[in-house]
Amino acid sequence: MARTLEDLEFNPFLKKLIIMSSGGPFLDGYIMVIIGLALTQLGPRLNLDVFWTGLIGASALAGLFVGGLVFGYVTDLVGRQLMFTIDLIAIIILSILQIFITTPLELFILRFAVGIVVGADYPIATALIVEFTPRKYRAMSMGFIAAVWYVGATVADIVGCFLLDVNGGWRWMLGSAAIPALILVIGRLGTPESPRWLVSKGRHDEARVIVKRVFGPDAEPILDEQSARTQLSKLFAAGYFKKLLFIVILYTAQVLPMYAIYTFGPQILNAFGLGTGKMAVLGDVVISAVFLLGCIPAMFWLESIGRRSLCIASFVLMSLAMLALGLFPAAPLVIIIGSFALYAFCSGGPGILEWLYPNELFPTEVRATAIGIAVAFSKICTFIAMFVLPYSLKEYGIGTTMLIGAAITIAGLAASIAWAPETKGMTLSQSSKLISQ
Repeated sequence: MARTLEDLEFNPFLKKLIIMSSGGPFLDGYIMVIIGLALTQLGPRLNLDVFWTGLIGASALAGLFVGGLVFGYVTDLVGRQLMFTIDLIAIIILSILQIFITTPLELFILRFAVGIVVGADYPIATALIVEFTPRKYRAMSMGFIAAVWYVGATVADIVGCFLLDVNGGWRWMLGSAAIPALILVIGRLGTPESPRWLVSKGRHDEARVIVKRVFGPDAEPILDEQSARTQLSKLFAAGYFKKLLFIVILYTAQVLPMYAIYTFGPQILNAFGLGTGKMAVLGDVVISAVFLLGCIPAMFWLESIGRRSLCIASFVLMSLAMLALGLFPAAPLVIIIGSFALYAFCSGGPGILEWLYPNELFPTEVRATAIGIAVAFSKICTFIAMFVLPYSLKEYGIGTTMLIGAAITIAGLAASIAWAPETKGMTLSQSSKLISQ
């Protein structure tokens, strides 16, 4: 009896695809965190004022906006495979060029360009994973993607910690992203096109050949996929715009405070009196580890508890943690650390859903476009926040800054209560047709 894509078992091909596709989130986490550490050396060397510190810290986010917005749509038009290795080659080149910068403007331009390429990789890689992965492994595969962002951030902290006292260490911090990018380029060679995308474009025979090659002679392409043109107008049709608004708010409420903690982690921890220099960096490593740990049980809770319930419960606890940090910035050390840990651990559920929901809620012909828009608008909001955050810390203090983060998290909670759907156990065809209430 022939089996469709939604009901196949996990195999070595899927394992390799998920690992190689996770390169974008890994590099995003690595690139976003390493700049915060590099700035501790770069600041005095380049005489960076608050303006340039905020602008450089947020530059990659502005690039992510452009990359997600443009290349999500391009990916739906031309396929997932075409840019799957080219974008990482660009990251290698741009990372090496950062070693030789001499002015703040040069660094801003290069990090903006890196952000464009990473932003392009998000819709390409996550759509490719979801369209190959059977439904019972979908939450786990997206959970791995979310977790790898934190792995990248943690690795950046560790690398930065070793290079912090090295003369000119900032150059190697910024250029070091070329190493994982090179490994990923080699691993991605030979990845096939998404069979779902091929079927959506009417190329059934090509899809059948790929599925049988990857999953065996008994496998068949999913039969409920419809051929359809990629049209931006579909995202604004009845039901779909509300979905789009929801995932943009979800994405923004999840990543904005998280990026703030990571990008300016040492400065934030210092403002709480938790140490300076390597002590602050080690604090960053601990927080990164808790963010990562939160993804592990969330992978399984999304299938047992469900998407909607876990999303709402997570935002409730995250909001309480941020409120505690904002209202009691001079609290005992155990309260400060506990609040950071609670926020980080509970971010696991929304951290996975920011990848899972966009892929489940939109049909194949506009899936990458929706992901790209969610990435783009969340990143531009985060760009603004990163630019403003140094001013906020300086002018208003850590308490008010954390209260602003709490307000953003509460907005994510409100959107989840109003619009988060339950897609557990559904095929991609079923979940993409689900209309938000």
